[in-house]
Amino acid sequence: MPKSLQGGEPKYHQAWAQICEISRREFDKVYQRLRVQLEEKGESFYNPYIPGVIEALTKLGLVEESQGARVIFIEGVNIPLIVVKSDGGFNYASTDLTALWYRLNEEKAEWIIYVTDVGQQQHFDMVFSAAKRAGWLPSDGSTYPKASHVGFGLVLGEDGKRFRTRSSEVVRLVDLLDEAKSRSKMALIERGKAEEWTEEELEQTAEAVGYGAVKYADLKNNRLTNYTFNFDQMLNDKTGSLVLDHADERALGLHLLQFSEVVEEACSNLLPNVLCEYLYNLSEYFTKFYSNCQVVGSAEETSRLLLCEATATVMRKCFYLLGIVPVYKI
Repeated sequence: MPKSLQGGEPKYHQAWAQICEISRREFDKVYQRLRVQLEEKGESFYNPYIPGVIEALTKLGLVEESQGARVIFIEGVNIPLIVVKSDGGFNYASTDLTALWYRLNEEKAEWIIYVTDVGQQQHFDMVFSAAKRAGWLPSDGSTYPKASHVGFGLVLGEDGKRFRTRSSEVVRLVDLLDEAKSRSKMALIERGKAEEWTEEELEQTAEAVGYGAVKYADLKNNRLTNYTFNFDQMLNDKTGSLVLDHADERALGLHLLQFSEVVEEACSNLLPNVLCEYLYNLSEYFTKFYSNCQVVGSAEETSRLLLCEATATVMRKCFYLLGIVPVYKI
């Protein structure tokens, strides 16, 4: 953030406020579609706290002068963490350190998770290292409070390059969501659902399937790796022919028992793709069971109905944890 803006000069502040409002309106379009609620604390929120935090770090002996700037040297890193620029202005490191201090001391956070692209890994490693030296975070990172950086890779087009439109513009998420809903609705209409359902049911189902497909397509991949985006693959709900030669009830039941362990693993390692993989495998196990085990009218009807209900319960919970709205008819 420029020093003139940080200093509160009216014309710069007014222009900045207009830019923020335009950005906020555009971001809200995405949040509304994904049903995301958040408490906004932008970069500027922390400006009043920055001088005090820098001064506290200086008194601890962490901040040093270097080529006109004030920096924190991090062991094992050949570049310093600049906390005050040579012109006296603050930067991302100043804000990130202050935000970390605020979240720990004012909000009493136990676990702070930063979600950015993998290219910022070193920056946050340095910020966390400085916080440990200051005594804000435990040095071993095994106890609370703690801070973690969740890096993610790029979304690539089928040409292996950053996902863009044909005019070489980066695809906006709001447009991607709208396209997914549109394609989902078209597929439902082709199946004759427009004659069976009300327009509201058609819209709600198209939205749930389209938005859910985008979420699942993103979350099923290991967050650290790049992945190739493909609409047709993302919205495909067909399964291939199966050759079944094992006890399908038992396989499904054993998989259901693993649910709590999978949730714990996904949370502990901050890897939602683990839960996506479990959900996908659950659908395959259930498909095999349902194809080969008669439920209604069988001697085992009660037991198999209970197994169906258990599967539905776990699936609903998986969708809830992944932020995907389940569809009850299609």
